[in-house]
Amino acid sequence: MALTDHDTADGSLQLKRMAPALAIVGEEVRTSEGDIIGLFIDATISPGRPPEEVCDLIHGMGGLTYACHPFDRRRVGFDPDRLVALAPRLDVIETFNSWADEAANRAAAEVCRELGKVAAAGSDAHAARELGRCWMEMEPYDGVQDFLNKLAHARHVVKTPAGTGRRA
Repeated sequence: MALTDHDTADGSLQLKRMAPALAIVGEEVRTSEGDIIGLFIDATISPGRPPEEVCDLIHGMGGLTYACHPFDRRRVGFDPDRLVALAPRLDVIETFNSWADEAANRAAAEVCRELGKVAAAGSDAHAARELGRCWMEMEPYDGVQDFLNKLAHARHVVKTPAGTGRRA
């Protein structure tokens, strides 16, 4: 489970101490342009920096970069050209975010395919009742690179409004 609080890794680091086999330390960092999640990090990254700098800090910790809700216009997002420019620094692009509208998710999925990046789905839960709106099922992994390789083949499970699951 990746716990990615806004602009702090403290809760995620605490979860890792409590359940080391279960937790992936992460943080959703508000950059000067959009949000980038760092996975497998070991410290908080302060917000407001340029996205290139945030990605480089995440990679410097041995982590993975994850562009979350990149085209959701109700929240901070990236212009498509900027996401393309950032592509060499991105490992994962979120192609389904349970808060984003269908058009934003479709656009993210299209750009992700065009760039050849690994796709991910996120529930973006801000309250307990929002947990489980979507998740990804993947094989057990051994290390960061193996996680990324197996994430590329993960099944995305999205709960529809009627409560039934859809797998992709």
